[in-house]
This record gives sequence, C-alpha cells and structure tokens, in this order.
Amino acid sequence: MNRLARPAGRRGAARVLLAATAALALVTGCSGSDEGDAKTKSKPAAGSEAFPVSLTNAWGKTEVEKKPVKVATVSDGDTSIALALGLVPVITPDAEDGGPVPEYKQRAVDKLGGKKLKTYDDTDGTDYEAIAAEAPDIILGMNTWSMDTDYAKLKPIAPVVTYADKKHADTLTWQERLTTAAKALGLTAEAEKVIAANDKATKDAAAAHPEFKDKTYTYAVVHPEQITFMSHADQDPGVFEQLGFRKTDKAKSYTAEKNAVSLENLDELEADVLLITYPFGDNGLLSAGELEKNKLFQSLDVVKKKHYAVVPSENTLSSAVAYPDALSSPWVVEKLTPILADAVAGK
Repeated sequence: MNRLARPAGRRGAARVLLAATAALALVTGCSGSDEGDAKTKSKPAAGSEAFPVSLTNAWGKTEVEKKPVKVATVSDGDTSIALALGLVPVITPDAEDGGPVPEYKQRAVDKLGGKKLKTYDDTDGTDYEAIAAEAPDIILGMNTWSMDTDYAKLKPIAPVVTYADKKHADTLTWQERLTTAAKALGLTAEAEKVIAANDKATKDAAAAHPEFKDKTYTYAVVHPEQITFMSHADQDPGVFEQLGFRKTDKAKSYTAEKNAVSLENLDELEADVLLITYPFGDNGLLSAGELEKNKLFQSLDVVKKKHYAVVPSENTLSSAVAYPDALSSPWVVEKLTPILADAVAGK
C-alpha cells in the first residue's frame, strides 16, 4: 500500500494506520497492476523530454503543454514524489500537523537547499484556495483517496496528474505512481534513477544479511479494537520478502478483511521472526508491556528465543513501512534491516 493522502490528512503514524484498519496493505508496498501507469502519449518536440504530454486519467484527460516548474501536491506521498525527483513543491498538505518532519523527508529537503516546505492545513481535506494562490503549473495527485471530490475543483487551477482508474488509488505501487508523475514533469530519467537506487539499497541489504533468506515472519499491528495479522497470504511481499523472508503457513488463514487475532489465539503469530508495532500507544488494544506479560504470548517459541522485535512508530517507521513511497523506501530498508538482524540473532 502506498502512503496515500488520508481522508483527513496524515495525523501521525497512529492515525495513518487507523485510516486503513480494515484493508491496510502491509508493510511495504501495494500490489502492482498491469494496468498501472496512466496511458501516456507524447507529441514530438525538441529536446530529450517531449511536450506537450497528454495523460488519460479516471476523470478525463490532463494536458501538460510545457515542462512544469511550479508543482503543488495534495498528499504526503505526492510530496515525496516531487522531492525524490528534485523538486520542492510550492505548497503541500501539512502531513506532520506542524510537528517534526520525518528524517527521510528532512534529508531530501536539506539536499534541495533546506527551505521549509510551505504547507496548508488539510484537517478538513484539500485546501483549494491555498493551492490556487500559489499558481502552480501542475498538481500531483497520484497518492490520494479523495480525487473523486478533488478533481473537478483542482482542474481549473492547473493540470492534475492522477491515476487512470479509480481502483488504482489502492493498487498502484509507488514505482508506478512515481513513473506516471515523472512523465508529466518531464523527469522520466530521474524517476528511473530513483527506482534503481531503491532496488540497489534493498539488494545490498539482502546480500549483507544472508541469514534472512527463507526465515518465516509475522508482522502484526496493535489497533484499538484488535491485534491485526498484517502479513496475510494475499499481502504483497514488500520489503520483508525482498530482503529474503517469507510468510508463515498461518498467513493463508488471514485476508485483508479477516485479519483479527484474538488473545486466545496468539499462537497464530508464531514464526521464525515476529514483528509487532504499537502505533496507537495507550489507545491500542493493549500496550507492549501488557502483551509481553500475557502467558500465551510468553509461551511462543519466537518470544522465548528472543526472535521478537517492536517496529517503532515514534520515528514514523511503522507508517513508512505501511505506506512506502519514492522517498521513504531506502530509509525503511536502512532502519528496518538492523531490527530484523537483531530479531534473527535473538538479541
């Protein structure tokens, strides 16, 4: 699953995951789609990037007459696309509610000159007036669930780059979203470099940790109402499996719709490696300390042998794992790999 614009903006890792309780796509990547990229056709033009560009989307066509300079975004994932391609948006939603910027985003901002991003309050959704005031050349909306409402109001402001089919809001990988946006921005070569760099980071980490290969894993999220079995059979492989891990046989018993693990069935979490995250803190079903005191939980081999670890939410890692994008993916590998290494080693 990609880190899409949430219906009321991203309100920290806890609210990010809450927005997707029923169908949160695990840890690391939405399912790919053969229908992926928006249909694109370019007219011949001088230079390496051809403009104008015509993109078919779920609401019509987007015509980009010349290479855009001023880019506005309507989701955190779209901000990541712009930054990954070397562009500082003229305006973005306030994904952090005025709080600290995630490390991976701050790195990109610093690399691009360190200027603080100009944001609008997205508590009540997209602020069309704030976007219009910046007179953008183009609006990126590849990572939003609210385009059905937004498109008609954004189109008069500037060309809107979004997905070709409404179901793509949930199914496109971050690579597909990045590639489509890059076509409209005239930055296809840069997008290819971003994807290649991410692939290299993951492959290098896997090569450095051969002990990961074929180890089974379970990933669970403690939501307010339940413990959620995130690594179900239909879930995309994502970073865990790219690093060499594989799902347990118990994963076949769970789906995006049927994913609750009761306290009486904690043995369903058994695996070579168990990872749990608590993004809701005190509002979760139970705390880390309470779960670790549970007798059944203590009886699991994975717990007794110390192959259990917590994926932190305070530094936005659990959110970035759930919603990978063009900017966060290498950082996820960087931060998650040592956690996995310690879990495999039983530290």
